Amino acid sequence: MSETPALEPVRIGVVSISDRASSGVYADQGIPALQDWLSRAVRNPITWETRLIPDERAGIAATLRELVDTAGCHLVLTTGGTGPAPRDVTPEATLDVADKVMPGFGEQMRAISLNFVPTAILSRQVAVVRGHALVINLPGQPKSIAETLQGLPQATPAVPGIFAAVPYCIDLIGGPYLVTDPAVCDAFRPKSARRPG
Repeated sequence: MSETPALEPVRIGVVSISDRASSGVYADQGIPALQDWLSRAVRNPITWETRLIPDERAGIAATLRELVDTAGCHLVLTTGGTGPAPRDVTPEATLDVADKVMPGFGEQMRAISLNFVPTAILSRQVAVVRGHALVINLPGQPKSIAETLQGLPQATPAVPGIFAAVPYCIDLIGGPYLVTDPAVCDAFRPKSARRPG
């Protein structure tokens, strides 16, 4: 009887981008919301790299480079700064560090959010690949973060969340093999890419 292979460790960067939270005006909710959802969804051992930074394009880009190039994150999720306001520069900073742009993530996030609010079309989230890491901009509200990651499994037909595609994307760019809890997020891989266990 063969043993189930041990789950590979994964290093995840979580970045909350907010002038007011980073200056202590109010408590950040983005990092706890992301860590809560990911801790339930991902079965692999996670090492966290968390950053709380202001809405400054150069600073955001520098943080993303540091998390990927120096800290060695396989996945970086940002929250905040994706609207049309003058200080919302997260997508621009994310594109500044991109090797490849992955437009489907932003398209699906907006499609999910449109089920709740017409202003979803004002969101400008992007996703990119840098080296062996996937970087994704998420909404700023904890409820919206969970909705876009998990999707709408109770809808008819069900609407997949963006995280269902994340593990296979990370496979393709040379990262660790992520295993998810299907009760939270059923990751999709082609049969040829699935490992036993």
